[in-house]
Amino acid sequence: MVAPEGLDAVVQAAQRGDEAAFRLLYRTQQPALLRYLRVLVAEDAEDVASEAWLQIARDLRTFSGDWDGFRGWTATIARHRAMDLLRAQRRRPQASAPVEYLTELSAADDTADRAMELVTTDAALALIATLPPEQAEAVMLRVVVGLDAKTTGRILGRRAGAVRTAAYRGLKQLAARLPPEAPQRPPEQHRPVSWTDPVTTSATAALKEMR
Repeated sequence: MVAPEGLDAVVQAAQRGDEAAFRLLYRTQQPALLRYLRVLVAEDAEDVASEAWLQIARDLRTFSGDWDGFRGWTATIARHRAMDLLRAQRRRPQASAPVEYLTELSAADDTADRAMELVTTDAALALIATLPPEQAEAVMLRVVVGLDAKTTGRILGRRAGAVRTAAYRGLKQLAARLPPEAPQRPPEQHRPVSWTDPVTTSATAALKEMR
């Protein structure tokens, strides 16, 4: 996988019309956008993502910024398309998987860590969708899409401090809703987490950062 700094050059190449570069941007960003959109529009996520990428491809030459800016820009476009759909349908997002599924999961080392480790699963996305909307979006954009508080605030029309607070409260609610903690298991050795890996980092550190 291309390192984050290398993706800055990929963005520039895609803007010049390099189709291979655009495909790489799509493969890198699409999974995070889909997870975000599933919380907003549930089963309509793929259709909304397709509409968003049509606009991204059309307007890419007008974009100005690096890879981090591109992630924020694409998330903004995806959110606008999702809001358009929700206004047209005049309905709230619905969970794509029953929240009760979480009660069948075995307990792990730490409930806060569990919340973070499950963020990329269907059950976790269903649970996030039950949070207050401002908390759900803050958690998805900050933790799953990987945007900073300032960029997330621009997308949501809120201050960075309010975004941090909403994300922190959302993560705390997710941790509280997980099954009770089981007896501690012996510590295991883990490989270093790559920036390209799904979100499996410690919630404890994330919760501190969100404050």
